[in-house]
Amino acid sequence: MTSVPFLDLKSQNRAMWAELKDTVENIVAEAQFILGPHVQAFEQRFAEFCGAKHCIGLNNGTTALHMALLAFDVDPGDEVITTPHSWISTCWGIAYTGAKPVFVDIDRRSYNLDPNLVEAAITPRTKAVLPVHLYGQAAEMTALRDICERHNLRLIEDAAQAHGAQHAGHTVGSIGDAGCFSFYPGKNLGAFGEAGAVTTNSDPIAARIRSLRDHAQDGRHNHVEIGYNTRMEGLQGAVLDAKLKHLAEWTQRRRDHANYYLGQLKGIPGLTLPAVDDPLSHVWHLFVVLVNDRDQFRADLEKRGVATGVHYPTPIPSQPAFKHLGYKRGQFPVTEDVMSRCVSLPMFPELTEAQQEYVVAIIRDVINKR
Repeated sequence: MTSVPFLDLKSQNRAMWAELKDTVENIVAEAQFILGPHVQAFEQRFAEFCGAKHCIGLNNGTTALHMALLAFDVDPGDEVITTPHSWISTCWGIAYTGAKPVFVDIDRRSYNLDPNLVEAAITPRTKAVLPVHLYGQAAEMTALRDICERHNLRLIEDAAQAHGAQHAGHTVGSIGDAGCFSFYPGKNLGAFGEAGAVTTNSDPIAARIRSLRDHAQDGRHNHVEIGYNTRMEGLQGAVLDAKLKHLAEWTQRRRDHANYYLGQLKGIPGLTLPAVDDPLSHVWHLFVVLVNDRDQFRADLEKRGVATGVHYPTPIPSQPAFKHLGYKRGQFPVTEDVMSRCVSLPMFPELTEAQQEYVVAIIRDVINKR
């Protein structure tokens, strides 16, 4: 039986292994294990890739969100408006500062934060708006930027799934006051473990995050505020720098795969495909469809060798960790509908034509037999 994995990291690493092997050996030989020249080189090139002035390498994407919020003085009692439809890390960063996440529903076409609902959620305690470029598609940043400017709020991008995505000709990570990235191995640009970064055009914000990540030192043994140990490892910086050279090619492959899915799955009854207005806005970290009776659909595909995922099944305000906020089912009808029906199909650069043809054939067969 043909088998199509949801994600195949091994094939990418095999294809690059000669290059990556030298990179790993150099790190060991130089003993540059924490920060160092390899991280600095990656920071410079990733900032250029995003069109931002600064990139600060960190130990993971959750940390990136936390450090960015701290750098903009988001404090206990403040409020940060964000989406209920994301991975939990989006709100961990808010919670770690002592601030309160305030949720508004998502747009039905993009599954991103709906800017039409944001202004009504602003209170005197609101400090920032934190949209997520979900699945690899940029949020409606022009409208969100206008809202933030009118109300003197910070706009912080969760770009963990959207390396290289664009909005209105600008690359994510350079549009808001700061952009927060994850380089978890399964991301479009993935490390050999955990890694993250913040991008910004602000000199003082960049300087503060660089300080915070390294125990808030101003000179050796002089700690000017409560600091953290959130530095990027030298190995991750070197691996990411090597992989960054291939990201444009990998992104184009993802777009080709997405176009194939969109063309071949169009018009199938009971299957809702992603909506994309601008091809450059999406880098297809995930290809997500909506389908009724999701569990049975996934089980039927699994029996035929097609692996799938769910991103994500539970709205963040419905998670036990945020039960104290008092949100109830029914407050986010679009989010709840999407999260009850979303299925992520296999999507990675090395996906072959034969694998995609098989995925499409199995989906058609499964739906036709319903």
